[in-house]
Amino acid sequence: MSGFGFRSLTTLTLLIAFLVWSSNFEACIARRGRHWRQHSRGTSSSSLYKKRSKSHNSHHHKGSGSKPKYSPPHNKAAPPVSPPPPPTVSAGNNAPPPPPKNKGYNNGVHSVSFDVLDFGAKGDGSTDDTKAFEVAWAAACKVEASTIIVPPQYQFLVGPISFSGPYCEANLVFQLDGTIIAPTDAKAWGKGLLQWLEFSKLRGITIQGSGIIDGRGSVWWQEYSPYDDPADDDLKLIIPINSTFPEHPPEPMKSKQSGKMPSIKPTALRFYGSFNVTVTGITIRNSPQCHLKFDNCVGVLVHDMSVSSPGDSANTDGIHLQNSKDVLIHSSTFACGDDCISIQTGCSNVYIHNVNCGPGHGISIGSLGRYNTKACVSNITVRDVNMHNTMTGVRIKTWQGGLGSVQGVLFSNIQVSEVQLPIVIDQFYCDKSTCKNQTSAVAVSGITYERIRGTYTVKPVHFACSDNLPCTDVTLNGIQLKPLQEHYHMYDPYCWQTFGELRSPTVPPIACFQIGKPSSNHLQSDHDSC
Repeated sequence: MSGFGFRSLTTLTLLIAFLVWSSNFEACIARRGRHWRQHSRGTSSSSLYKKRSKSHNSHHHKGSGSKPKYSPPHNKAAPPVSPPPPPTVSAGNNAPPPPPKNKGYNNGVHSVSFDVLDFGAKGDGSTDDTKAFEVAWAAACKVEASTIIVPPQYQFLVGPISFSGPYCEANLVFQLDGTIIAPTDAKAWGKGLLQWLEFSKLRGITIQGSGIIDGRGSVWWQEYSPYDDPADDDLKLIIPINSTFPEHPPEPMKSKQSGKMPSIKPTALRFYGSFNVTVTGITIRNSPQCHLKFDNCVGVLVHDMSVSSPGDSANTDGIHLQNSKDVLIHSSTFACGDDCISIQTGCSNVYIHNVNCGPGHGISIGSLGRYNTKACVSNITVRDVNMHNTMTGVRIKTWQGGLGSVQGVLFSNIQVSEVQLPIVIDQFYCDKSTCKNQTSAVAVSGITYERIRGTYTVKPVHFACSDNLPCTDVTLNGIQLKPLQEHYHMYDPYCWQTFGELRSPTVPPIACFQIGKPSSNHLQSDHDSC
């Protein structure tokens, strides 16, 4: 009896312990199951949110047709963030400028545009839009490879303005498809300025488009006096048959509204101290003085553009190069009142080809060495050029008393038509009434003329070189120039102290040209330092 009771008690105790353990295990399983279900529900909810968000974004971009500018990185742990409230903008002139427009991608660089109309420009030809252009430039200057847009079918009146660095981003584009006109009110110019539109100290600047820069220079020319500006000295070589020049050329009626314009005339478009400059497509017309000038620039490209001014507009050079290197000019047309292209001191590696010139004074190197200064020009190529009705064709002009050198110049395949003086070297250049004789000169050497052909109306060749420093290594090849009688006295070729090589017979014969080298050539000691 007692044995049975002990075993029964032991069995009962084990049964109760098993039941208690089983209950605890089920409770643990139940808790773990609730945890998993909560985690599963959380994951499903998060996935659903992401799917909806993705579906919404895809639908939005498909409808808008544009990519978002910026996508935040995915972060699974971060909750969705509400967008910040829009900034408060006060009314009036203190409102910020409109945001830039997205132009897409160009060579992997994000391009942003700034339309001058969005910055307050009117483009009606009478409202002063200078301030709008300044603000648009200030905005574009901060964005690399951005574009300022001057839209077509608008005429913008813009006063003297400087689009300047050096703190602008690189590779800016000035897209000119409209017309920019200069003010004709004398008050806008003060006592006179050297330039109207200036781009300075930039790294990569392009002006392109089908637009027009109009300097409206007639208000300056009509007040022109022959004594205000120096005359081209080579005019002295051109004598009309009747041997008379009008002392005061006829002038058009002066504007009563503009007032008297300053004696200092501005260049229409000037680039200063810049790298990688491109000008293409545009037209520059009626500049008060030079149309397009490059000072202290490296890497210049000009193509498919035009310059247009009357042939009697004084000192209106087409392109003026000074202290600039690595220059390419091609596929362009120049009609003006002075040199189509003028190459001044400090220029090297200049290549000009496939251009039309006329009216004008041809393509010139110089004048150089004025006021006993030193001038250095080297490695110049001018080829495949058409010249019609110009004063000179290809010309080198230097002052007595100058220092330095012109060397390494090629003039090739130049077609001239009714050109007064097709080939000129003048080391006695003087735009004054009188200049005193001086022994020092800018040395001229290594000059090649090949395939210069066409018609002339005054003199085919004029070589006037220094007694102390003759022109050397001058090469003539394929020169065929025929006279065309017009309104001037005609002359035979002229040479003085010019030495070099004659590779083929010339038409007409140039008997004055001296073969070989001068017997004594007293070179100036500082020429070699160019």
